[in-house]
Amino acid sequence: MAQTAATKSNLPARAAPKQRSEAASGLLMVSPTAIYALLLLAAPLITIFTYSFLTDGYLTVELTPTIGSYVEAWTNEVYRVVMLRSLGVAMAVTLVTVVLAFPIAYYVSFYVEPSRKSLWLFLITIPFWTSYLIRVFLWKVILGFNGVVNSGLLGLGIIDEPLTFILYNTNAIVITLAHAYAPFAILPIFVALEKIDRSFLEAGRDLGESSFVTFFRVTLPLAMPGVISAVMIVFIPTIGDYVTPHLVGGPEGKMVANLVQVLYLKLDNYPLGSALAVSSMLLVGLVLVMATMQLAIFGYVFKRIAGQTQLILAIFTALAAAQALLAVVIALWLVTGNAPLTVVLGTAVHVVALLALRRKRSAL
Repeated sequence: MAQTAATKSNLPARAAPKQRSEAASGLLMVSPTAIYALLLLAAPLITIFTYSFLTDGYLTVELTPTIGSYVEAWTNEVYRVVMLRSLGVAMAVTLVTVVLAFPIAYYVSFYVEPSRKSLWLFLITIPFWTSYLIRVFLWKVILGFNGVVNSGLLGLGIIDEPLTFILYNTNAIVITLAHAYAPFAILPIFVALEKIDRSFLEAGRDLGESSFVTFFRVTLPLAMPGVISAVMIVFIPTIGDYVTPHLVGGPEGKMVANLVQVLYLKLDNYPLGSALAVSSMLLVGLVLVMATMQLAIFGYVFKRIAGQTQLILAIFTALAAAQALLAVVIALWLVTGNAPLTVVLGTAVHVVALLALRRKRSAL
């Protein structure tokens, strides 16, 4: 018995080296991938961030630290207009893409037979079979002065002369990017809809709720993780897209990436180009932080006033007004260059909304 007890007491001591050995083996297997990701992702970001604080010289970069590039990026009217345009285009593309992707994902999830869903998903991914550059060129042909759209409308007698507002402007960028990123929005929304327990919908109908109310009170809240994923997948890369604005945007459709390319390769101004790149990343981060606070407000509303339809509509209207004010505040920064005012007012809008909801908690 004593020997058995001693043997059992030695088991943890023997297991510890084995666990450390397994951890070391796992770390060894992950290390090449981690180093590869570090070199390809972290190193360029650190380099750009470092360049943004250096001084531009004649055909060279001086090692004198300065914030002059950020001052120029945030106060020059041309750069602010381009950043405002990039933000507006990214928001428009995200809105159009997600709004059009949700019905498709909803139809495939709820109305297509399970045996055919794989076929539908296969068809949705067909655009990935061709190069992104080729798809942009095809949209350039479709939207062109003598393209498919104008030729069709002229042939039907709907217009007398070709439309000029669908190419070489921001409209063409939104159309092209919305098509390019549609599968990226459809798939995460579809996955979120597939995870919804259909018994929840049946319970809503059994309680006398209409299909419309059931959708907004059950389906949409449960599908929000997929919607949020789709928004982030579409919004983050579109604000920094380079190829589409260059090919179909024209002079009026240049975005931040095009401006950074000009500063780097044509003007040889690495610090200012890096400062613009870092500023655009900070802008994306600011928008995502504000959106996170917005989602916190919506989640709080759903939890506290579920079932009170009129009150929900009233508060959602107020939150929509707050969101509009937030957009105005961001535009104010890009127009006036007052970044601190943007952070203070944008944060204050959401904090006030959260405090107001907490004060009304007892009444709800």
